[in-house]
Amino acid sequence: MAKLGLTAMVMVAALALVAMASRLAHAVADDPKKVDKWFNRLSHAERKTTRLRFYFHDTVSGKSPTAARIAEATMTKKSPTLFGVVFMIDDPLTEGPEPESPLVGRAQGFYGSAGLESLSLLMNINLVFTSPEYNGSTLSIMGHNPTYETYREMPIVGGTGFFRLASGVATAKTYFLNLTTFDAVVEYNVIAMHY
Repeated sequence: MAKLGLTAMVMVAALALVAMASRLAHAVADDPKKVDKWFNRLSHAERKTTRLRFYFHDTVSGKSPTAARIAEATMTKKSPTLFGVVFMIDDPLTEGPEPESPLVGRAQGFYGSAGLESLSLLMNINLVFTSPEYNGSTLSIMGHNPTYETYREMPIVGGTGFFRLASGVATAKTYFLNLTTFDAVVEYNVIAMHY
């Protein structure tokens, strides 16, 4: 029972951190009057479409991991899909698949194993861009990621800054996976519609 209480406290803390990170990731926020003015002009605005490709580097092992295991269920260790495990992430996003490729942003949030019968993740991440064109802007992804499928499609549920009121689709494809450490590099192709 104490372990269940500790797991619940860790989950509450993780969700609080995600909420705080969502607010902090929103680096290029305008004051409320500017945002209100922007919304008033929205009826005359046309939706834009932006296409992006980058690589997500999820490092679970080594001296400098970018993904930390923050919670697990009592059954996780016995589950072939690691059902119930949750990782908090701050993963680099790069132009190419190599770790030394130019940085375009960070993926901040969490993912958890949500499939009992197959490895399937629930992804809840903010793509926080640092490249000059989109610096401080974010795209938010929340969706189902069946990790062993070649292509995984997840919805874009919002955005800030350049991507304000975004919707769209992110398609993920594993570029590299170490089956011992579970470190991975994943190619993301994003189509975002925004104002």
